[in-house]
Parts: sequence; structure tokens; C-alpha cells
Amino acid sequence: MRWDGQRLDAEEPATLPGMPTMRGLLRSVEVPEFPGVTFHEVRSKSALNEVPDPSPMPFRWTINPYRGCSHACVYCLAGDTAILMADGRQKAIADLRVGDRIVGTEVRGSYRHYVTTEVLAHWSTVKRAHRVRLADGTELVASGDHRFLTGRGWKHVTGAMAGRDRRPYLTTNDELLGFGCSATAPAACADYRRGYLTGMVRGDANLAVYHYERAGRRHGDQHRFRLALVDPQGLDRTQEYLALEGIRTARFEFSPATDRRRAMAGIRTSSAASVRGISELVAWPEQPAEAWHRGFLAGVFDAEGSRSRHVLRISNAADDMLERTQLAFAHFGFDAVLEDRGLANRVRSVRLRGGLREHLRFIHLVDPAIRRKCAVVGTAVKSDADLRVVGIEDLGLEMPMYDITTGTGDFVANGVISHNCFARGTHSYLELDTGRDFDSQVVVKTNLVEVLRRELARPSWRREHVALGTNTDPYQRAEGRYRLMPGVIGALAASGTPFSVLTKGTLLRRDLPLLAAAARDVPIGLGVSLAIGDDELHASLEPGVPSPRARLELVRAVADAGLSCGVFLAPVLPGLTDRLADLDATLAAIAEAGASGVTVVPLHLRPGAREWFSAWLAREHPQLVPRYRQLYRRGASVDPEYRRWLAGRVAPLLARYGLDRQSGGGARGTDTPAGIPGDADADFPAGSLPAAPGGAPPPPTRPGRSAAAPAEQLTLG
Repeated sequence: MRWDGQRLDAEEPATLPGMPTMRGLLRSVEVPEFPGVTFHEVRSKSALNEVPDPSPMPFRWTINPYRGCSHACVYCLAGDTAILMADGRQKAIADLRVGDRIVGTEVRGSYRHYVTTEVLAHWSTVKRAHRVRLADGTELVASGDHRFLTGRGWKHVTGAMAGRDRRPYLTTNDELLGFGCSATAPAACADYRRGYLTGMVRGDANLAVYHYERAGRRHGDQHRFRLALVDPQGLDRTQEYLALEGIRTARFEFSPATDRRRAMAGIRTSSAASVRGISELVAWPEQPAEAWHRGFLAGVFDAEGSRSRHVLRISNAADDMLERTQLAFAHFGFDAVLEDRGLANRVRSVRLRGGLREHLRFIHLVDPAIRRKCAVVGTAVKSDADLRVVGIEDLGLEMPMYDITTGTGDFVANGVISHNCFARGTHSYLELDTGRDFDSQVVVKTNLVEVLRRELARPSWRREHVALGTNTDPYQRAEGRYRLMPGVIGALAASGTPFSVLTKGTLLRRDLPLLAAAARDVPIGLGVSLAIGDDELHASLEPGVPSPRARLELVRAVADAGLSCGVFLAPVLPGLTDRLADLDATLAAIAEAGASGVTVVPLHLRPGAREWFSAWLAREHPQLVPRYRQLYRRGASVDPEYRRWLAGRVAPLLARYGLDRQSGGGARGTDTPAGIPGDADADFPAGSLPAAPGGAPPPPTRPGRSAAAPAEQLTLG
């Protein structure tokens, strides 16, 4: 391998035991977060890479923190796996989105605790499936590479004691950590709604008819319904459920906030018909359905329940309310006990026993509206659930699976703690192949930030524009482990160097505050590469890359942060992603997300990538092989006639959605067209450099070169 150019002159060659000597290599490591991926950690001589002549790139300098790409996915869980959200609810992993707040864990002192974290990336692939069964009935379907936390550390679903597959793996001697199987959320059917209203109204509302005798006049009956709560979620649900029954209520301020109390709002009605209707809705049923029991427990918990210091109680003074609460608990097999402290007001409590395991089963079973009582954040990871592994079964099939990257490196899946996962030509230079090695052999420049600061401080540095993401993705999943980009952003901004970033990785969201701050000091440009809108094609061609929807949400997040964001619709694949309806739908979604401009680039098949893509095409779409041979008969670039055809197809669409230059990139109120130089797949620059904030001129292009695209590139927007 050509490692010598990656080391500092003062650095002595280093190797790991049993590895051949490679000059410049600090170490090669395989870490549990990325099974099947080897990270070659090096100390680089340089951080700024000068683009060699006669490249048509409109910029002179690039930075590549990584060589190779860890976007390829090897973990994954079945799509219906329930993930614990920060508000205590559960959501299928397939339905998660970047930015969702979920529950992870972190070690505090001697114990691991549940904490709130954020989904930083989300993707799907197809993997061989295994079923893990636990003693409490919990089942998980995962790939063999997935890891779960046991009492003896993280372990893969499958592995071996020796040989190539040697790694810690689950056996029937292991016990997982978490709270175990829970319950599915109820549907808001008529019985559930009536049960909820019964628990809420009987628990905390004022519902009455007051009779007044007035001599010689008609009676003065007054009808009253009033409900006041601190938490608006309970009021919202009650008002909604009453409206579905044709009963309208008015919202009002019950009491303002004070130094000691929070503000309270209420709903009310004084209509005789409405009060009569509410009374009928909350009458005790003779044979309550299961859904009524669920709704009743949710309503009475919202009205009179509390959960603090690991104790869940529902309190009331009425005998019938306490009796019905105990019956509903018993209906679902909960262990609940009545506590009577002999208070003068006769308020007693029904306490649910069983700790966090039963608390969460209750919360998921009944789905209260008030979520502050449902959070687990701050609770230690302790449970009496029987989470012994009783079986691991190879299902003998491949199925769609999903995984996420989180801020804590883990998440809660089906009630147990699960671990998350965190350009090809350059690999040929290092004597690694451009197919599997590109995905599994990643070179990491561990001293990149240190070297970059030194280079930027040189008197000879002219503060020319620097492009990131033009070769390999700086926000690939490996960035979640090595965190090089915050230092790169800080160094460039502090030196007054304008820069741009092009990425497919949703980890960019992590650094949006840094980028927003940097944009106040130097011109920056941000771009998101988006090639495929079809989920099935995406899973086949880009299995480890964040989904198209996740990348559109990234564009939206960048725009919401006040930054201009261009989109590279690249590469467009002839016969696969160039249909008019597909292009129209994709560009409409890009405009709606807030992109300030779009650059459309057809597929470019340079050596290395050509062989890899051709093998994929022959395997997945053999009928297209003759067409691609014709289109790329002249080399890496597509036939000029196809470029002209594609230009004619997309030009009116870009104009329609305000994404062309003439329209000024007017999507979502932005008025500056954006383009990010370069794209790892297409190997072409954008047609314009990013505009600087405040109308400043764009950063300088490479001397002797124009910022216009080369003749063989399609640049629109």
C-alpha cells in the first residue's frame, strides 16, 4: 500500500502485532460499531489537497478526512421493531426520521441510565434474518451482526469462538439489559374514547345541574361542565373526544401562573343538551369492553395520576372510582394495591407495583395524553424482567431491515438496549480495490485538524475556497466515531477561509450550529447529494446511505438553520431515474424542502466505479446492459445526445419549481442560487460556487479557470 504519503516525517512506522509493516500506518482496527469494516488510522503529512491540472474543477483545494466510505450498512433490525421515544411512546424503526428524539443510555457513576438522544441517521438494507427469543416473551428479529447489551457487555447476535468470525456473540447463558416486552398502543375507537372521557370527567371535572326555586317564575336550573388542567394535552384530547360526540366546549384561562404554580386552562359548557350528553357518555357501563378499560385508565391517570420517584399512583376520594380503577388494573394482570393513609378528605391511592417494567407496560397499553408523566429519562437501567436468552434462530431468509445512528450510540428496541451503527478511485492509489475494499477499508487521517491549522496559518495561504465532499463523504458514518469535522469547520472559519461541504450523510445536522456560526465569518456553501427517490432502488444501490426522505429532511434542517442549501441530483441513472414523473416528483420534493438550487448530473463511470457499477447493473437490471454499453461507449462520460435530452427534460421542471438560475432559487423564500463544487459519484463540479452571506462576492475560483461547468457536464441551477 502507498501509505508513506499519509505520515508525518517525524513519525516512526507502526504496526499492530501480526500485521505486515506498512510505512505511515499507525494502526488498523476493527471496532464493534462497524463489523466488517477496518479503519486504517494514519497521521497525514497534509490536510489541504491541491487539485492537479488539468482538472476542470472550479476550485483549487479540497480536504478529505477519510479515504473510502463507511456508508455501507451491516447492522439492522426488522422494520416493525418498536423503538422507545423520548415521550415514552414507541415507534416502529422503519417509521423513524432523522431528528426524532428517542431514548438512549449513558453511564453515570456506577450505573447506566436512560437519557434522551436524537436520531442522526436512518437507513435500510436487506439482510439475513435471525430471531432472538427472551424468557419474558420478547422477540427481536435482527441481522447476525447486530449487537445487544448483556450483563457481560455488548454481544452480536451470531459469531464464533475462533476463526474469521470470532467475536462476542449471544448464547442461552446471556441476559439482556432493559425492561423487556411491553404492549402495543390502543386504537382510539369509540369504546376507548368513552372510557377516556369517563376517567377524565369523573376523575377531575365538575359536571352538575344546580336547581333554583323562584316563586312565580320558571325554575332556574343551571347546567355546568368544567374541566381545568395544568397540562394542555389532557384538555386537547378531552375536547377532541367530546367534539366527536357532537359536544362543543369553549377554552378559557382558569388561573394564571404564579411563582409557585403553573398556569391552568380549562374547557366548559353550560348547554343543557351538552351536559346531558356528557353525563350519558360517562355513565358506568354494565360490561365494559377491553378498549373501554384502556381508555378509562388513560383518562383517570391524566386526571388524577402521578409518577415520580419510581412510583405510579392514581388517587381519588370516591369509592366507585377507586373500585373501577382496581378492576381495570386487574383486567390486564397488573399488580395494584390500595393505599389508605387515613386522610380527612378520604383520598386514597391505587399504586401499581412492578417497577419500570410494569410502568412502561401500563403507559404503552393505555396511551395517556399527558406525556410528562411517561418519560423514563434519568432512570437507572435496572429491571426485574426475565430477559434471559432462550433461543436464537436463523430464519433462513433475507428481509428488509433498518438501523439508525444516535447521539449516544445506542437505543431501546423492543424493550432491550441495542447498539447503533455509526470515493473509489482513491482506493486504487492505496492499492485497495474499488469495490468491497472501498466500503470495508477506510483510511482515517487522525491528525487532520492539527495539520490543517498549521497549513492555514502559513503566510503563503491565500484563503482560497476549499471544497469538502468532492471525493469521499466527510459525513459518512465513520464521522460519528472520529468527529473530525467540527475541528475542520472551526479551523477554516478562524482562518477566514471560505469553504463548501457536499454530503449524503445526515450527521451534518450535528454540526449545523457550528456551520451557522462559521457563516457569520466566512462564505460557506452546503449541498446535499440526492440520487434516487425510489426506496427499492435506493436499498439496492445505496444500502448504507441515509434514505432519500432523510436527506430531504436534512435539506429542510439546513434551510431552517438560516443557511443556503443546494442539492445535487446526481447521478441520474439512464433508464432508472430519468423518467419524467420521477424527476418531477423528486424536484417538487426538493423545492418543498427548501433547497436554494439544484444541479442535475448524469452518471459518470470513471475507472474503478465503472467496474463496480457494471457488475451491479448486470446483476440487478441485465436488460439495461446493452443500453449502457451504447451510452458509455466513448468512456466515462455519457453520450452527448443523452446529455442534451436530459437537459431538455429537466429545464422546464427546474423553472417550474424555482430551482433554475433564472428563477434565482426561490424555493421557500430563499433568493440565492446555490451550487456545491464536486460530487463523489458524478466527479463533476457545480455550475456556480456558493454565494456568500449578505451578498458578498463568491470565493475565488482557481486561477486561470472559470466557475462554469466543463463542456461535458450538465449543470442546471
